[in-house]
Amino acid sequence: MQTTGNSPALRCATLGEPNPLHGDPTLIMRSWRISAPHRNEQISTSRATELVMSISHADADALAASILRTVGDTLPVSQCTIFAYEFDARPRTVSAADHRGGRFLRDVADRYATHFYALDGNRAIIGRSHEKPARDALVLHQQQSEEIENEAYRAACYAQPNVSDRLSLLVQPMESVWLSINLYRDRAYGVFQPGELERVESLAHLFAHAAKSHYALNGQHQQGSAAAMLARVRRACPALTPRELDVLRGTLEGAGAAEIAVQMGVKPASVVTYQKRAYARLGISSQRQLFALCMVPERA
Repeated sequence: MQTTGNSPALRCATLGEPNPLHGDPTLIMRSWRISAPHRNEQISTSRATELVMSISHADADALAASILRTVGDTLPVSQCTIFAYEFDARPRTVSAADHRGGRFLRDVADRYATHFYALDGNRAIIGRSHEKPARDALVLHQQQSEEIENEAYRAACYAQPNVSDRLSLLVQPMESVWLSINLYRDRAYGVFQPGELERVESLAHLFAHAAKSHYALNGQHQQGSAAAMLARVRRACPALTPRELDVLRGTLEGAGAAEIAVQMGVKPASVVTYQKRAYARLGISSQRQLFALCMVPERA
C-alpha cells in the first residue's frame, strides 16, 4: 500500500465482487426512452396546482400523493414511491403514497432498499448509464410480478402489497444520481395495457420535472457531507460495489458496524468484510485514511 504522509494515494484495486444477495436477477427487460410527447394528457387546473405545491410541501410524501391522484384520474394505480439512487449506494425513499395510508408502503420501501434493490431491473438500466451519460434522458421501465424469479423479492415487494405490475419513470437530476418514480398496479386490475402506457408517457415529462425540482429543494440537502465525500470516493474508484459503497457511506456518517448492519439488513461481520474489501480497493486500511482520501484535491 502506498501512502504520502497522512493522505492515501488515489488508486483503485480490482477485486472479485461478492454476491450480496442469493440469486441473480433474470428479468424480461421492457424499457424504452421517452421523447417529447406528441400530445399532452389533459389534467385539471386543480391537479396541476396541487402538483406544483407538492414540490415544496413540508410533507415529503405530498409529491407521491399528488402524482398518484393525477394518474388515478385516468387509470387505476394503487401506490407511488419515488426512490433516489445516489452514487451507486443503497436507494433512499424520497416520497411515498398509498391509497391505504399509514406506514405500510414505507415499510415495503424499506425492505426493498435494504434487501432487494440489487435485484431490480432498474439497477441494470442505471448501471448502463455509466457507459453513456444521458442527463436529459427519460426512461420508462415495466416490471411485472411474474417476471421476478427471486421468490423473496417477489413476495416482499409484489405479493404482500398485492401488486401485479410496476411502471418506473427514471430521470437523472445530476451526475451519478437517478430518481425512480414508481407506479404500482393492484392485482385486481391486471397489468398495464398499451393505451395506459401511452397515458403515463404523456405525463412523464411533467412528473420528471416535478421530481427533479423536489430533489433540488430537498434531496441534496438530505445527502449532507457524507454523500458528497462518498461521491469523491466513487469517482476515485468506480470498481467499488454497491454494498461496499453502502458500508463506506455509513462509515462516513459516523455509524458503527452494528448500526450499518441494521441499515443494510446483514450481519455486523458482513459489514466488516465489505469494509475491508472497500479499503483494499482504495489502498487504505483505516477510517482515518478514508477521511483523508476524501480531502485529497481532485485532478481537473
